[in-house]
Amino acid sequence: MNFLRQLQAERPALFWIVMLLGFFIAFQLILFVAALILGPFGLPGWAPLALVVVVLVVVARSQQR
Repeated sequence: MNFLRQLQAERPALFWIVMLLGFFIAFQLILFVAALILGPFGLPGWAPLALVVVVLVVVARSQQR
């Protein structure tokens, strides 16, 4: 964590590139896992994305309370 704070202070552009890349890779990994779980049910291709968005909304709502 200290490394990220130091990187943000010293090289903010590199910090934001690393953060965006990290979020992109994490989101793709979550979508892949959701597709593996929902794949055998024969649901449409947008179902994993909908599942991930619903889970993120539920988590965000629980964090607000």
